Amino acid sequence: MNRTRATRPPVRARVLIADDHALMRNGVANLLNQEADLEVVAEAPDGLSAVALYETHRPDVALIDLRMPRLEGVEVVRQIRAAHPEARLIILTTYDTDEDIDRALKAGAQAYLLKDVSADGLLACIRDVLRGQTHVAPAVAARLAARGARVQLTPRELAVLRELADGRANKEIASSLGISEGTVKVHLAHLFDKLGVSSRTEAIAVAVRRGLVRL
Repeated sequence: MNRTRATRPPVRARVLIADDHALMRNGVANLLNQEADLEVVAEAPDGLSAVALYETHRPDVALIDLRMPRLEGVEVVRQIRAAHPEARLIILTTYDTDEDIDRALKAGAQAYLLKDVSADGLLACIRDVLRGQTHVAPAVAARLAARGARVQLTPRELAVLRELADGRANKEIASSLGISEGTVKVHLAHLFDKLGVSSRTEAIAVAVRRGLVRL
């Protein structure tokens, strides 16, 4: 008697998508659900929901936006990784400033993609991360390389820079940080040199572009 051998359905990696834009979530979910090896099991509209849904579903990989209500993406990554060190997490965002990239990767994201990525590029990244590999968009990799070649700001210089971006004069910066005006001027001189600028306005513009401050 002939017996038909039952075929086992393909194992699909389970995916969580966290993004506050419904159209983005739906579009990515539709793309992934068409793949034989991927399945979206949860969609989160904000950061707190992302952490809670991760706990509930324990997905194999999560796509996380950087800017979300209630809890930003970097903190989502940090909290998930703290509870689940083995978590595979991908940042998918429109933001590519040096500071955003650095914070996300230090928090534990294994990949950093920009939302202009192609469908094939997104799928390749997800599969790389599922195999335990890291993955960054080419533009992001270039920024990381450039960042590594530059001198970094000290915590005090960064504090002065943020006060500067808030429009404060040297006297106000000195009072806020508990230092002398002369010390403020020394920090500004170092800032201008490290950022390659010659004015306060240029310093703020470069700092915003690099993600060191937000206006």
